[in-house]
Amino acid sequence: MDEVLAEVGRDALYFEASGGGLTLSGGEPLAQPEFAAELLRRYKREEKGRSTAMETSGHAAWSAIEKLAADVDLFLYDLKHMDAAEHLRLTGQGNELVLKNARRLAAAGGPVVFRLPLVPGMNDGRANLEATAEFVLSLPGVNRIEVLPYHRLGEAKYRRLGRPYGLERVPSPTGTQVEAVRRTLARPGLDVRVGG
Repeated sequence: MDEVLAEVGRDALYFEASGGGLTLSGGEPLAQPEFAAELLRRYKREEKGRSTAMETSGHAAWSAIEKLAADVDLFLYDLKHMDAAEHLRLTGQGNELVLKNARRLAAAGGPVVFRLPLVPGMNDGRANLEATAEFVLSLPGVNRIEVLPYHRLGEAKYRRLGRPYGLERVPSPTGTQVEAVRRTLARPGLDVRVGG
């Protein structure tokens, strides 16, 4: 814990000038909820409340989210697919817990920006995009979704590790495809942005 805080502390001047802070990402930070909660708590105390964010899939016990929510200034919450069967096929997990936690977090007033990791041929269909937009708009206090276009930057890392890269035949979306997705998601009251 002290090593992590010391590493983050090296950027304190930058955070002070930029208004930035600590972002927990992963993997999945909620896979280690006790560590994440303690890290966030100590960072908030020792850095006198500087900004904190957490990137998450939301696939965790509510108790884990609740434990650290008071020390997270912004949740960056992925919505990979709205159809439970497709979510299971694509990720190996259903989306019921993800959606339930999203509803609970929004109802609790948690500051949330939803993100759609856009993978061509997997979650860019009109029905999924419309369901995603409607879901986000149905949540209290939530009005933003970010489209994160798939890229192949991790492919070389997988090769170096000798691991198969399951998306090797999937192209990155073109600018035209990303714009079409942005337009399909667009609704009055929903702020749709490309990139994070």
